[in-house]
Amino acid sequence: MQMKVGEIATLVEATLIGDPEAVVTGVAAIADAGPGDVTFCAQAKYAALVPDSEAAAVLIPNGYTAKSRAALLSVSDPYHAFLRVARAFQAELPPRPQGVHPRAVVDPSARLGEKVSIGACAVVENNAVIGDGAIVCPGAFVGADAVIGDGSYLFPNVIVLHAVRLGKRVIVHAGTVIGSDGFGYLQRDGLHEKVPQLGTVVVDDDVEIGANVAIDRGTLGETRIGKGVKIDNLVHIAHNVTVGDGTLVIAQVGISGSTQIGSGVTIAGQAGVAGHIKVGDGATIGAQAGVTKPVAPGDRVSGYPAMDHERARRLNAYYRRLPGLYEQLQALEDRVRELERERERVL
Repeated sequence: MQMKVGEIATLVEATLIGDPEAVVTGVAAIADAGPGDVTFCAQAKYAALVPDSEAAAVLIPNGYTAKSRAALLSVSDPYHAFLRVARAFQAELPPRPQGVHPRAVVDPSARLGEKVSIGACAVVENNAVIGDGAIVCPGAFVGADAVIGDGSYLFPNVIVLHAVRLGKRVIVHAGTVIGSDGFGYLQRDGLHEKVPQLGTVVVDDDVEIGANVAIDRGTLGETRIGKGVKIDNLVHIAHNVTVGDGTLVIAQVGISGSTQIGSGVTIAGQAGVAGHIKVGDGATIGAQAGVTKPVAPGDRVSGYPAMDHERARRLNAYYRRLPGLYEQLQALEDRVRELERERERVL
């Protein structure tokens, strides 16, 4: 694919400085951009790379004044504009053939919508519902009474277990399991007796779930993932968790059972959230944080145990100073002992 710089300026509503006929054939980060690429500069620390960039065009913030060999596209938000351009260049997924592959197994009681695609070795069990335009790639599994909403896309080897409900336009990447049993056991006489997991998982519209994610069904009731939630790879969401609309859950996060995550929350990589607590709307949980108590709406927390982000930063700075402070303390103790011995000799 290729576009002219003038066409990109129109796409992102940019003010163009340079040749509108220059041809763009791809996108790249500013440090890697070469001839034919469009790139962006959204932070001051990258501004020094713009004048000598070999890119065909650079998206810059309004007010940028330096000259460049590349055409300049002035916009209010270069990064957002770059995403729009990147989407224009994004290769579409290979089209899946409509219909049911001869090697797929679809129970006669399953209901298939119009223009569905069921790939080779996929399994759709009894009374499952596959919505219009949904795609079930090779090797995926849809359990009994499960519902896959219109336009949803299950990548290879996705497992959607019995009675799980996915909304419209849900994307689930390879290897993810939705609806596995929650980790519930009752200890009796030194043994762990399994608690029946009788609930389900409900995933609302426009959710994207990364690869190798595990979302457990509720013990009773639902584990619910709200509209527009984006979940990265290798995340575990336990039984009866609720995740509010528009929340971001980044790689290797673990959320314990019955926790309520509000809307618009960001949970950064490798954070852990304890069970039966509430994280308020718009909160941010830093990478590798250990959240053991409720987080108020809009709060930013990090560290272990998680605390106000600025306080955690100060404590981290103090921790780094501890070896030097320890040496200073030892030197002071040695000096005190020396002074005490001198005092005893004088007396």
